[in-house]
Amino acid sequence: MGASLLRMHFHDCFVTGCDGSVLLDDTPSFRGEKTAGPNDNSLRGFEVIDAVKSQVESLCPGVVSCADILAVAARDSVVALGGPTWAVQLGRKDSTTADYAAANTDLPSPFMDLPALISSFSDKGFTSKQMVALSGAHTIGHATCRVFRDRIHQNNASSSSADSLKSGCPPLAGSNDTSLSPLDAASPAFFDNAYFTNLIANQGLLHSDQQLFGGASTDAHVVDYAKRPRAFLADFAAAMVKMGSLGVITGTDGEVRANCRKING
Repeated sequence: MGASLLRMHFHDCFVTGCDGSVLLDDTPSFRGEKTAGPNDNSLRGFEVIDAVKSQVESLCPGVVSCADILAVAARDSVVALGGPTWAVQLGRKDSTTADYAAANTDLPSPFMDLPALISSFSDKGFTSKQMVALSGAHTIGHATCRVFRDRIHQNNASSSSADSLKSGCPPLAGSNDTSLSPLDAASPAFFDNAYFTNLIANQGLLHSDQQLFGGASTDAHVVDYAKRPRAFLADFAAAMVKMGSLGVITGTDGEVRANCRKING
């Protein structure tokens, strides 16, 4: 669940900013972001945020936003898995709408090549090094067969890792599309730097992962984080603070939702 909350925070911030828009259900006036391509059958853990919000509202109604709860939950989930901590800036307001179209266009795709990845992160104000650090979040969590099928069956992954995945993810589209495999098979339950050693061994699960290493402009960052785990953890924490400030709504521009799934009123 920790990886799910971290991913949800990322998918929230990269669309219209860290405003809790990803938590909204569809309404007659707008389509929510949950069913956008990058989120559909991918994001999990909405019920966890609901439960936390319910408890917070019972003790301190109308004060703590859903966006802040999601940011804190993402940080705490990383810490619980052995990763770094960071100071979460608070005071975000929640949006009163969602942006389905932006969720489909702004989120980096697992099929992207390196130039597109760099451009996607640069559009949000991140350097290539910060992009690599944030990509290290894939040291935890899982991916569905449909997003890594082409990589393992087109012999782009190392034979040992690909062969172990092929039985659970057949080459025919539609077969076991939703079956899950860990993004970091070496230590899937720990937030460490194994993701980068995997890339050096050509064992990145996603095409977009492996694009970070293998004659790429980001090779040096991958090697550095593979050799210096403390540097990775520190840089990841700093990048998460920066990400948490994207598109923040404050003052009267938003609201503090009573229910994270719908706007007030």
